[in-house]
Amino acid sequence: MTRHVKQVRVLLPVYVLMLAVIFALPRFSVVGYSIVKNTTSQLGAQSAPNAWVMNIIFVLLGAASIFGGWAKLREYWFHRIILTIFGVSLILTAVFQHAPIKAGVPFDLQEDRLHSLFSSACGFSFAVFAVSAAFVEVTAKRRMLAVMTGVSATFLSFLMFNVAEYAGIWQRLIFILSFVWLMFFFEERRSGESCPD
Repeated sequence: MTRHVKQVRVLLPVYVLMLAVIFALPRFSVVGYSIVKNTTSQLGAQSAPNAWVMNIIFVLLGAASIFGGWAKLREYWFHRIILTIFGVSLILTAVFQHAPIKAGVPFDLQEDRLHSLFSSACGFSFAVFAVSAAFVEVTAKRRMLAVMTGVSATFLSFLMFNVAEYAGIWQRLIFILSFVWLMFFFEERRSGESCPD
């Protein structure tokens, strides 16, 4: 077993936990929380029941992404930096939490603003990372997949703000698709199984 495969498997169990949490935790969160319209950030919101569970997942996803990326991208400093920005921003969305979804609940406005800032940095840096990954992929199909992932994440983010009644669906799709691609990307270049077209 190569060192690279071990790195991929660090992200895989966190991904499986994430899937369980983003679909099961709403049952144990704020009354009225909707998977369709409410985001994962709102699962980890200030004063939300069991918010710590979602926030731990954010931290684990960010840390596992950085850990796997640095092992894979040894000679690509730009990609390392962008991936680190992504991972750290994701971690900081857990540190600085979203405002409560219920009106009238006291919350820290500055913390909510910082959450929005790091959430935006997380989304932007991931899109840049995915598109830039096309320049280090070894086949045309994998280059296309990297670009499509970046474009899809950007488009789904656009839908979150412009078709907000389905924001929970759009954001869950972003997480599901983005981390599947990220695991695939981590595995591909180090495996040595593919040759340039």
